[in-house]
Amino acid sequence: MEKIIDNMVTSTHDVKISDRGQILMSGVKKIISFDNEEFLMDTTLGGLLLKGESLELVKLDTHDGCVSIKGIINSMVYDDAKKKDGESLIGKLFK
Repeated sequence: MEKIIDNMVTSTHDVKISDRGQILMSGVKKIISFDNEEFLMDTTLGGLLLKGESLELVKLDTHDGCVSIKGIINSMVYDDAKKKDGESLIGKLFK
């Protein structure tokens, strides 16, 4: 299923993790920052922080919003709403 957001067609946000060693995602609007331990992304469902070890960007399709990352995946955290103190996870990361 596709959604139209600000005149831009984007796919739904799907995540597939294989053996904690590879992750395939759709619905990624942009990668804000990344290194070999974490990826900070903006998805159609909000901010996403992916943490792990030896993380490597394998494929990035900016037209379709598909991303493939390999490495040891330790955690994924979505930031889709403001916290009680009024600051989002992404806002705290960029203090």
